[in-house]
Amino acid sequence: MAKAVIMPKFGFTQEEGTIVRWLVKEGDTVEQGDPLAEVTTDKINMEVEAPVGGIVGGIRYPEGAVVPVTKVICYLLAPGEAVPAEDEPVPAEASAAPPAPAETAPPVTAGPVSVTPVARRIAEVEGVDLSAVTGSGPGGKITRQDVERQLTAAKGDGKVRATPAARRLAQEAGLDLSTIQGSGPRGRVQGSDVQAALATRPVAPQPVPVAAFTMPQPAFAVGEPVIVPLEGMRRTIAQRLQASYQQAVHITFTLDVDMTKAITFRELANQRLPEGHPGVSLTALIVKAVAWALRRYPLLNSYLQNDQIIMIPAVNVGVAVALPDGLIVPVVKNADQKGLLQIGAEVADLSQRARAGALRPEDVADGTFTVSNLGMFGIDHFTAIINPPQVGILAVGRTAKRFVPDENDQPVARPIMTMTLSVDHRVIDGAQAAQFATTLREALEEPASILL
Repeated sequence: MAKAVIMPKFGFTQEEGTIVRWLVKEGDTVEQGDPLAEVTTDKINMEVEAPVGGIVGGIRYPEGAVVPVTKVICYLLAPGEAVPAEDEPVPAEASAAPPAPAETAPPVTAGPVSVTPVARRIAEVEGVDLSAVTGSGPGGKITRQDVERQLTAAKGDGKVRATPAARRLAQEAGLDLSTIQGSGPRGRVQGSDVQAALATRPVAPQPVPVAAFTMPQPAFAVGEPVIVPLEGMRRTIAQRLQASYQQAVHITFTLDVDMTKAITFRELANQRLPEGHPGVSLTALIVKAVAWALRRYPLLNSYLQNDQIIMIPAVNVGVAVALPDGLIVPVVKNADQKGLLQIGAEVADLSQRARAGALRPEDVADGTFTVSNLGMFGIDHFTAIINPPQVGILAVGRTAKRFVPDENDQPVARPIMTMTLSVDHRVIDGAQAAQFATTLREALEEPASILL
């Protein structure tokens, strides 16, 4: 029976996705797990994988089409099977990338080599010589990924499992994906794998530039205006933020924070880091303080949906990261239960992978409050639009020296940071928002308090 492939739902609030490109064409034969299409949402680019093996047929949407979630985008057919009619019900696959069954059975040993049961079965079916396979598991154990990698190399069919970010990075750098060993599920090449390969690639000598006279270029080109379609991530961001600004009753609260002790606290934390541990950024310290304050004011850690206020038990703080074509908000899960060093490492990792296009769907899901820090861009003060269905967002400006009166009313230069809290007034009253904001300021001005 024909298997329908649907536009998957990667996030709690996702309503549609855009087909960036098809990785297959009508009539192609694919195996289970092969990538069919690259899709993008307002949060992330992902590949839609084949839920079963079959022949691709009935591709319903072209590249660039915006498709509602759960809509059928194509079918996988058995040989000789026809594409179902538009109104014919066909069971659809509920997930783009169903998790592989866990290999919980004890490993099977082939001579001196340890082999997992799943790897053994695949090798027997496909006729793979296990003695020629290099195991990547503990103690050199051969896993399913090792056998599948050997199959791909033996077939020479060019089907390399890779994330969209890895494909893009490899294409830009001129790297052959088949030469890179993937660290992802089933040997999939990740963006980080391509970056690691680039780091070890020898640098080609650069030719010495020859001086030449160049006519100065005008500041603006003469001719027709450049039209950039509002599509993909940019289009979805525009729609969601416009809806948020129109529907949520934004009310803002601006405070100045003396960051003297926070800076000292952060420096002390970084001095005591283990070797090789990522440094603690100011953003990480703010995330820790925000999570501490949210636990004391749980109404700000809620969703507003269908005339219901849903108070979320987990404190998951999103950190806005600017990208060339938009904005993405990876999430530090259970931030109130984590120490500053762990939050610092997660913020650094999430930010790096966000810019490399290597985030996973779970990295951007389930945020309950958002922090947007533009201080590194020299911005003193700004207001941010709430990220629905959340009810609050914190906008953070730069920390700069200002003269303020000391205890004797004498001017003294102190590092001052301006932050602006925006809340949905339908859920949060002004007094409660003010109390949250002042509690957050106290936590940053006395950072030792968040450890109590």
